[in-house]
Amino acid sequence: MIPPALSSTPRRRWLAPITAVFCTVLVVSNITAIKPLSIPGLPSVLMDGGNLLFPISYIFGDILVEVYGYAQSRRIIWLGFALNLFAAATFTLVALLPPAPGWPMQDAFAAILLQTPRVVLGSLAAFWCGSFLNAYVMARLKILTRGRHLWLRTIGSTLAGQAVDSALFTTLAFTGVWPLSLVLQISLWNFVLKTSYEALATPLTYLIVRRLKRAESSDPYDTHTDFSPFRLRDP
Repeated sequence: MIPPALSSTPRRRWLAPITAVFCTVLVVSNITAIKPLSIPGLPSVLMDGGNLLFPISYIFGDILVEVYGYAQSRRIIWLGFALNLFAAATFTLVALLPPAPGWPMQDAFAAILLQTPRVVLGSLAAFWCGSFLNAYVMARLKILTRGRHLWLRTIGSTLAGQAVDSALFTTLAFTGVWPLSLVLQISLWNFVLKTSYEALATPLTYLIVRRLKRAESSDPYDTHTDFSPFRLRDP
């Protein structure tokens, strides 16, 4: 039997700041992902710069589903998608507009922020598919485990979501731009490092989830939820 929610009228006091952090991480990661990085002392470990922050979005994505439910998480994923698109469009417009006379940084500015349509497409497709798969797996596992084994749900959903995210982003954005060996290495290490990040953060996730459930009086189970990513209103 699935335990009942803590309250029939859950609060939303922490939803706004969690949403703000989630969306900020997405936009910042989308910019920093343009640069491939190597780990000091580990030259064979390669990743894109978005890995410094992007795994946090999956941790917060898990928290949103666990504390607020799939339907609320779905709205925030769409908000993050829209903000990523807005940021990419703004960077492109500003980079293409002529600079003030004498400003010497136009080429450097455009080189960093004038993202190609492929990078934008790769980022948006990877985020959309990976985030919705993560949320779906998280919600379904909560029902199957009857609310137990949070570690299994967070890590299991991240394995699914990050596998799709890592493969889609590097393949769509950089195949033919970077050497194929670099694309494959970064895709692999992105997946390994992001999922490792999630596993290491499990104790912190437990702490945040426990406190949020008490503060918000909320512990939803998506037993009757329509999991279509395109439904933005509750039944």
